[in-house]
Amino acid sequence: KYTKFSISYYWINSLLQKTIIYSRVENIAIPSGEENKTAALSYDHRIMPLENTSSTGTYYCEVKWNDIKKMGKGVFVLIRDTGYINTSYSWEILVTLTVLLAVLSITATALLLWKRK
Repeated sequence: KYTKFSISYYWINSLLQKTIIYSRVENIAIPSGEENKTAALSYDHRIMPLENTSSTGTYYCEVKWNDIKKMGKGVFVLIRDTGYINTSYSWEILVTLTVLLAVLSITATALLLWKRK
């Protein structure tokens, strides 16, 4: 019953559209004396090449037996164009905010001392 199964690889894009990438049927022979034992088999599939940024999405593997379907948790893949530079300004914003608060603090202290005199 469990020796014949299908393996499918597919992805779901940001619009929740499912696209099958690859699918195959396996028929595994059970060696004599190995019946009624649990077996684990690994299947790797390389998705190459990822054409463009529209290939961004969550990729899944699914295995189907006659009455059972098991699906992986999925792997999110973010595709960027060649030459993409990550523009993270968090460090610059933190330094700018700290300098601004320091200048305002010094100015407020100077004004308070000047009004006291």
